[in-house]
Amino acid sequence: MSARDTFAGGVAVITGAGSGIGAGLARHAATLGMTVVLADIDATAAARLRAELVDGGTEALDMVCDVRDSDAVEALAERVYRDVGPVRLLVNNAGIEQFGYLWDTPVANWNRIMDINVGGVFHGVRAFLPRMIAAGTPAWVWNMSSIGGVAVVPLQAPYIVTKHAVLALTECLRLEVDHAGHDHIRVQAVLPGAVVSNIFESAGGVDQQNNAAQAAAESQRAAMLDIKAAAMDPVAAAEVVFEQAVAGDGDAFYLLTQPEYVGSAMTERARVLSNQEPPRLRTKPRFDPARH
Repeated sequence: MSARDTFAGGVAVITGAGSGIGAGLARHAATLGMTVVLADIDATAAARLRAELVDGGTEALDMVCDVRDSDAVEALAERVYRDVGPVRLLVNNAGIEQFGYLWDTPVANWNRIMDINVGGVFHGVRAFLPRMIAAGTPAWVWNMSSIGGVAVVPLQAPYIVTKHAVLALTECLRLEVDHAGHDHIRVQAVLPGAVVSNIFESAGGVDQQNNAAQAAAESQRAAMLDIKAAAMDPVAAAEVVFEQAVAGDGDAFYLLTQPEYVGSAMTERARVLSNQEPPRLRTKPRFDPARH
């Protein structure tokens, strides 16, 4: 079973589709013959990508949506099912970053990253999954976690918390879909490693008039930008994810952009938990939580 055989002719809805791995997933979905709905709070980025895909012969629509707003996500789902058709693939991808010590993190930044990275996934599931269930046709839900969902990293605690949360949410959702007997729905967690995006540049920092706090936050931003320089192309990452999703009997749960690299982080996390080791500071992170 190939990704083209599985997804061609279907509708893909991708949040945060205007850039990064969201845009990569959209571009690759287009090559598979999917109709692509580009949902993003950045209207300009979504419209630009739509024009590119349409010029290439893909049926694509751009829709402005703030995933923090449950009513907006519900309206997105209603419009897609009314104007486009049943959704074969839902990708809850929208996400942001935050740098700095946890105690220096502005409350507004904490609330924003939780509302987007975790709340946005919940709102997507709540708006789309009942419709996907009712349609009765094969459908996939991909929730965007990260290598940061199986690692711990200083100076990025809010982001790491959200990606652990998304992974747990997705694991529970998989069980609940199975428990309810909805055999036509596949729930999968996407764990990107380092993938090119602008998430580090646009990440929040600290606003205290404290030079040490600001320096710590910006030093972590710089470290992540160094990692970005050697990061994976988003379209190449998307191709890996799509093929993993349907490999074998299509029962995979963890979709890893760099299977060996991300898999080693998972193995290390399992070892630490099994041995009940405390978190230990490293002079250089073994695993970066690089992402979409």
